[in-house]
Amino acid sequence: MFDLMSKILDEIRKAIKANGKSRYRLSKDASIPQSQLSRLMTGEKALSVESLERLIDALGLEIIIRPTTIKKRKAKYGKRN
Repeated sequence: MFDLMSKILDEIRKAIKANGKSRYRLSKDASIPQSQLSRLMTGEKALSVESLERLIDALGLEIIIRPTTIKKRKAKYGKRN
C-alpha cells in the first residue's frame, strides 16, 4: 500500500512541476496552505485525502484504478494453480 501511495505522490509532484503555475497560485486554486504544498513537494509530509482531491482537481488530473494484467500479478505473487 505504501508503495502505491508513494507512486501516486510522485506523479502528483511531476504534474505540479510540469503545470507551470506557481506554488502560491496552485495552493490558492486548491484551497490548501502553501506550506502544506511545499512539504508535499519536499517529501516531508503527505496531504490529507481531501486536500489531495482538491489539488488533483486544481491540476486537472484524475486518478484511475484498474486491474493489473495477469502477467504482472503472476510476477508479483507467483504462479497460481
